[in-house]
Amino acid sequence: MTATDPGLAHSPGNTAVTPGTTLRNHIGGTWEDSAAGATGDLVDPATGDVVARWPVGCAEDVDRAVAAAAVAGAAWAASTLDERVEHLERVADTVAAHAGELAELQCREMGKPVALGATFIDNGVAALRGSVAEARGYAFDTTTRHEDGSTTRVLRHPVGVAAVITPWNFPVLNVLIAIGPLLAASNTVVLKPSERSPLSTTRLVELLALPEGVLNLVHGDGRAGGPLAGHPDVGLVRFTGSVAAGREVGAGSGRALHRAVLELGGKDPVVVDAGVDPVATAQAVAFGAFVNTGQICTSMERIYVHREIADEFVTALCAAAAGFTTGDGRDPATVLGPLVDRRRRDVVHRHVTDALARGATLRVGGAVPPGPGNFYPATVLTDVDESMLVMTEETFGPVAPVQVVASWEEGLQRASRSSFGLGATVYTRDPAHAADASAIPAAVTWVNQWQGGGPGRVYEPARDSGTGATGAHAAYDAATRPSTVHVAAT
Repeated sequence: MTATDPGLAHSPGNTAVTPGTTLRNHIGGTWEDSAAGATGDLVDPATGDVVARWPVGCAEDVDRAVAAAAVAGAAWAASTLDERVEHLERVADTVAAHAGELAELQCREMGKPVALGATFIDNGVAALRGSVAEARGYAFDTTTRHEDGSTTRVLRHPVGVAAVITPWNFPVLNVLIAIGPLLAASNTVVLKPSERSPLSTTRLVELLALPEGVLNLVHGDGRAGGPLAGHPDVGLVRFTGSVAAGREVGAGSGRALHRAVLELGGKDPVVVDAGVDPVATAQAVAFGAFVNTGQICTSMERIYVHREIADEFVTALCAAAAGFTTGDGRDPATVLGPLVDRRRRDVVHRHVTDALARGATLRVGGAVPPGPGNFYPATVLTDVDESMLVMTEETFGPVAPVQVVASWEEGLQRASRSSFGLGATVYTRDPAHAADASAIPAAVTWVNQWQGGGPGRVYEPARDSGTGATGAHAAYDAATRPSTVHVAAT
């Protein structure tokens, strides 16, 4: 790539983004400027320096991208499943080879430490490979023969053009998770990344080398996302982001009468039962609350710990928090990078100060550090309750609020009281309590381990956390439209 192509200069093994660089859209195989002409600044969250400019996309850009995707769809759908799978296998190989480069770009745009970013990109590659393997066994075309000689054939057709709108916290991972089932099922894609993390996505699109128009890229904020979500020629919208933005996307999809898969915010609970190792569990909870600076939709944001082990647990949690040192993610010693921008840090600090004003106790952290960058320390609060923002609204930062409960039952009940329903985690040695964990209304519940799961995982968010099932075969169900052809006996 050259600085005059999509606007992102690089050399083998050493990606460089210079101040003033302007990114471009990728439509129908061509890098081009936005029709809107306006740009926004992308600021390095660790230094405050402008590292690039992103084009403010508009409806005209979206129209062109959707049209290009529709044109490319005919040839892409005419290819065989084996051909599409081979394309995607090459995509996985390419991304794996460039994981370090992409992780460096993510660090520049949203602050994620490079080593952590590379790990999550590797996870995305594994997810892509898994979805490609799923394609080989998916029932795209099945025929049932009946006793009277008639037949019923069920076909799964591509939905056509799919809109993929990705968040800033995992820009590469989210693309890799989304495109596998969509492209394998012979859809084409218009991708709109968050304006907060456009660098890595731009480079990713260039690296993939898919046929022209199969994967298109439109930069911008809601001025591009809104027209894309509600475009009449889009068959599916896959959106990951905030609840407020998800409602807008869902409304646009509803007006256009096409389906939407929405993965939105979370306020994930953790229930820590009596009888577990308080120190080991606290260390696990610290990781779940603070990794990626708490900027994960399934971060541990509400912690309910049994009173029998509460003192030891909190002491160990504070000790673990001290190990999450803040710094520039390009420094290998950094564990906790900056928050994505000043606005996000303001929200996090507002939640902490609100809790303190309402009677919470600050155990560690909780202060905005001096100097440049959007840094915030790993923070532990106790004596919290549901009157506080930090226990009811998504914080999306490195804050661990702990509420002591008198029993397992109370912890389970409090964990279930939320307008969100994305993830939940339970630590217990009691098999009956482990079984009880399924009562928490969540898309995914982990027992004695945060994250993880087998390749067959299928889930749908509950409540305000979204709608639409995905994972394994469900991702292909969402990416296709079933029809039935019944042939009577002759």
